[in-house]
Amino acid sequence: MQYCKTQIRLYSVCLFLLTIFSCNNNGKNPDGNIIDDPHAMNNKVAENIEAALQVALQNAGKIDDSTQLDLKQVVYRFYNDNQYRPVWSSLGKWVPLADTLYNYIVHAENEGLFPNDYHVKSLKFLKDTLDADSITRMNSAYWTRADLLLTDGFLHIIKDLKQGRLQPDSLSMNRDSVLVDRFFIASMNDLLAKKDFSGLLISFQPKHKNYWELKKGIKRFVDSMDRREFTHVVYPFKRGDEKDSLYFIKQLQKRLFESNCIEALSGLPDSARLSKAIKKYQVQHDLQADGKYGKNLMASLNSNDVERFKRIAITLDKYKQLPEKMPSKYIWVNIPGYYLVVVDSDTISLESKVIVGKPETRTPLLTSKISDIITYPTWTVPTSIIVKQYLPRLKNNPNYISRIGLKLLNGKGDVIDPNSVNWSKYSRGIPYRVVQGSGDNNSLGVIKFNFNNPYSVYLHDTNQRYLFKNAGRALSHGCVRVQEWEKLAYYIANNDSALSNRKDSLRYTADSIKNWIAKKERRRIDVKNHIQLFIRYFSCDGMNGVVKFYDDIYGEDKQLMEKYFAKK
Repeated sequence: MQYCKTQIRLYSVCLFLLTIFSCNNNGKNPDGNIIDDPHAMNNKVAENIEAALQVALQNAGKIDDSTQLDLKQVVYRFYNDNQYRPVWSSLGKWVPLADTLYNYIVHAENEGLFPNDYHVKSLKFLKDTLDADSITRMNSAYWTRADLLLTDGFLHIIKDLKQGRLQPDSLSMNRDSVLVDRFFIASMNDLLAKKDFSGLLISFQPKHKNYWELKKGIKRFVDSMDRREFTHVVYPFKRGDEKDSLYFIKQLQKRLFESNCIEALSGLPDSARLSKAIKKYQVQHDLQADGKYGKNLMASLNSNDVERFKRIAITLDKYKQLPEKMPSKYIWVNIPGYYLVVVDSDTISLESKVIVGKPETRTPLLTSKISDIITYPTWTVPTSIIVKQYLPRLKNNPNYISRIGLKLLNGKGDVIDPNSVNWSKYSRGIPYRVVQGSGDNNSLGVIKFNFNNPYSVYLHDTNQRYLFKNAGRALSHGCVRVQEWEKLAYYIANNDSALSNRKDSLRYTADSIKNWIAKKERRRIDVKNHIQLFIRYFSCDGMNGVVKFYDDIYGEDKQLMEKYFAKK
């Protein structure tokens, strides 16, 4: 019986809403939506808002076929606390804050946001309609819809600026939904009381300096965006598969045509014509003009401004996952940017190129602290390298590891003759350690920086320092090779010296490290004042008002786009 009463009441409310929202563009109102007396408008809009929210609560946020609230529960609680009074209009006129919010939504891309997330199309229609003439401004249904959409849009903006969009099922403020609602409602009330729109939105966002540097470049990027959508060319394709190869050439031809690099053809181009078109594209985009297709060409062809904007949005949201307050001193490694910086009191004290893991042996994302330094370290080969690279060779040639300068050790540390081991019975690992002794030819170079992590990775020098000349430096097995390892070691030592209360208790200095390296001595140095380390994957940075993009070397941003931004 109670269920039937509820359904009848909901049905009645729906009929009422159908009446108040079925306004035509002429503003005619056979059912009482036109309010001649401006002083009666607020009461009518409040009545409409209450009815609309009752439907939204029981209909997954939908008020009608064209209106859906994303944060229906908090919108309801806000209006319920305020007797359903309209907040963005009064007496049939916009309040100044409404214009401010509307313009923010229209230009939300300049903030790394997507206008369509905040009802921009519906709001534009309502704004244009209500601003058109005085008769239309008497229509309470339009003011009702505008108020609800502006409130929902503003609350959604708060959510995206505070938390980001990469964790949609939880709010960083608090997991208790009631407390989350209180946060939103308090923010709305703060805005209405103080009218400080920009200041309030700034307060929700990260304090990280580089976050704001990136935001400085967004408007310039948006103003010059090429919004065309291009054909995505699948690469690599299955070589030797004629059907797959032909499809690849067909897609490549279509993509080159879209960039005006090849004319329209009824059939597939011959190799000379295709090479000429590729070379034309390469010249236009500052690539090596060899007329050949490969990884670099495909990365450029499949990258466009729409995708780049999504990468900006993803990177902004990654800043929101960092600690609210960063340490006064920390080491920052950006994997796609191939760089390391030491930040001291918000100033970069040290910069270095780095070499990071290959896509198949990725450098992990982590937060840790530098715990100790080892000069002239030995290298214990990770099990993954032993299984993938060494075991197949050892089964054919037991002397392989000796030939490349490595030793086989048992659990006691005794050297084992590789010829005495039956390698054929091992496939997932071996009961031995494979170790490279210290020296100038050691893969870790002459210094290693340890930090606690479950991946057995570290920062270190390298015996292949020439690789730092490469533009693309995803070349390691997962560890991070640091070009300016000396400067990093001396910075850590000087930091320990500066912070040490008892100088005699500090058993090393920068000069000590220099002497041990000069003498090729193996030393383990405990770092007294651990410096925090952040290894992150940020595929763009802001530099001097311009957004600088890096290759999405692990495809991580592509996966995030497909998961969170596919329909934007």
